[in-house]
Amino acid sequence: MQNMGETPVYGQVRVFLWDQSGTEDVLTPTQDVVASPPILQIGPKSSQIIRLVRRSSQLPSRELSYRILIDEIPREGEGPASGVDIRLRYSVPMFVQPGDERSAPSPALTWAVFRKDDHWHLKVRNSGAARAQIGAFELANAAGKQFMIAEGLFGYVLAGRDREWRLPVPADADLRGTLTVNANINAKPATASTVAALE
Repeated sequence: MQNMGETPVYGQVRVFLWDQSGTEDVLTPTQDVVASPPILQIGPKSSQIIRLVRRSSQLPSRELSYRILIDEIPREGEGPASGVDIRLRYSVPMFVQPGDERSAPSPALTWAVFRKDDHWHLKVRNSGAARAQIGAFELANAAGKQFMIAEGLFGYVLAGRDREWRLPVPADADLRGTLTVNANINAKPATASTVAALE
């Protein structure tokens, strides 16, 4: 981490096992991976390397997912000058790949668009052995009208998990019938199709 400011920055590093359930990311504290140092003091115009050490030397049979949370913390005796105390949090993904080196793990995605609570939703199932990072994501309906969902990062679907989102499109958007999915999956362009389901 780099501190480009004129005053020292203090922080705490914590490691969580990362899972997914429906619309939520689930973070569970873990000691499987240890951050060193766990407490940061980064001087002005300087940097700090954080080492992440996995305690087990045995590689897993499937990809493991973690989130590294780095929280800015106040110095002792330091309080908000204006009554508002804004602290930064960084959330960094970390993955440990399986030990089978014969083939690199890859995601396998199934897309489903459907109506729920008068809004369009998306459910992505990843039956593959590796996470899927979804970005530069757009949908096109049967008439060829395009709906930009996310120009940058949209989200992750972890290996063997389902993830659901409410789509950022108008409630009356015409997503009926066959849809074409265009997205970057792990930074590689991919195209798929799905048929939207009504309530």
